[in-house]
Amino acid sequence: MASQSAVTTAPYRGRIAPTPSGLLHEGHLSTFRIAWERARQNQGAIIYRCEDLDQARCKPEFDQAAQQWLREHGLDWDEGPDIGGDFAPYTQNQRNPYYRQVWQKLAATGFIYPSPHSRKDVNEALSAPHPQGKEPIFPAKLRPTEIKSIQESDPGPVNWRFKVPDGEVITFEDGRCGSQQRIAGKDFGDFLVWRKDGFPSYELAVVADDQAMQITEVVRGEDLLTSTARQILLYRTLGWKAPNWYHCPLIRDPKGNRLAKRNAMNRPC
Repeated sequence: MASQSAVTTAPYRGRIAPTPSGLLHEGHLSTFRIAWERARQNQGAIIYRCEDLDQARCKPEFDQAAQQWLREHGLDWDEGPDIGGDFAPYTQNQRNPYYRQVWQKLAATGFIYPSPHSRKDVNEALSAPHPQGKEPIFPAKLRPTEIKSIQESDPGPVNWRFKVPDGEVITFEDGRCGSQQRIAGKDFGDFLVWRKDGFPSYELAVVADDQAMQITEVVRGEDLLTSTARQILLYRTLGWKAPNWYHCPLIRDPKGNRLAKRNAMNRPC
């Protein structure tokens, strides 16, 4: 069983990490305010990081609008845009050489493999349809028969997946949601760590950046609780200590639907 202690003794370092694929909405503001408050309450530092790996959707003007909107609501940061520090750049699309180094380290462990299968291949290989709105669990039968340690410097134009330890219970303590557990192979399957377009997946990029930026607590929405289990596996495989976790409640509209970036489109960019 993989587990994580909730005790961290390093000076507190948190982060605000918007994705500039659209304007922010009230749900983002709520989560980022909690992240900011927890850093200030712990006499710690708060880092602003632009998570703009989606080259097709992310735009600099959305990042600038996010910074302006957050500052108008009283949020500031100690490291990030226009502020000095040891971890610049704070923009993910400028950090690909570092991500490739992390990919090389992962490849050498023998836990990742090239995965040419399309979304259609995955859906056709499933024995039953997956619930609407949920990501399908990658079928173990689509794994290669043997996964070896790879000593290569370039992932090439192919997707790469992490082989999860089927049946292992991943446990962690969340600062708001309490004790959590997810079963590898049941609650989530082999997940992407590198995309064929030449960029890391969300899971790999945030783990790599939170490690490099010495983040001690990750504050984000509760929709990412299962992602935390995946990321704990990456931390363990890379030999890194995972941060603490705090997952915030989602802000919903009057119909009970979680807010999306389309809810912010009435604000000027």
